[in-house]
Amino acid sequence: MSAMIELGELIARLGKVAVIDVRQPEEYDGSFGAPCDPRQGHIPGAVNLAIDELVMLSDSEIRARLGLPEGAELVAYCHSGSRSATAVQIFRGLGYDARNYQGSWHEYSRTELPLEREGNQ
Repeated sequence: MSAMIELGELIARLGKVAVIDVRQPEEYDGSFGAPCDPRQGHIPGAVNLAIDELVMLSDSEIRARLGLPEGAELVAYCHSGSRSATAVQIFRGLGYDARNYQGSWHEYSRTELPLEREGNQ
């Protein structure tokens, strides 16, 4: 399977794949984001595991945080696809069927698709 996933396929697979947002918590919750993005928040159902935290965790800690069996399908995204590309390599090394949504939040924020925000935004 390809290491990349396009927006259309991601939307069709939501609910069937685990979606991991590897941006910083402030980007994920919508309280801070790149000014070039018209909307802030995260893809519905995504869980946040920031790349700077991910790279510091042991294999067993990552597996525990994800709570997914080896071979599970997951999609990682960030703002523009670079942090998530690193995350995909880590996840694949742990035996997950991981793919990178390269368009990431930069693309998703420009659609009218639903998003989620945390807190009082």
